[in-house]
Amino acid sequence: MTATIRSEIEAQFIQVAQEQGNRLAPLTDDLALLDSGLDSLCFAIIVARLEGLLGVDPFTLSDDVLFPVTFGDFVRLYENATK
Repeated sequence: MTATIRSEIEAQFIQVAQEQGNRLAPLTDDLALLDSGLDSLCFAIIVARLEGLLGVDPFTLSDDVLFPVTFGDFVRLYENATK
């Protein structure tokens, strides 16, 4: 399931970037989300779509969720939330 989660997240980053006309940086684990080329609207769209696709929104599961800093952090947040 982990590979599926990662590939779904990658697909959503790519799709939303294209839809919003943003240039997406290469998606590596150490890519800072602030340097990804996406803005807050893009992230809101991605989180909403991933909730529909994966059935989980890790940002609402707990009050003490730390916002991910890198793409790898973002992926791990979802991987951990679906366990």
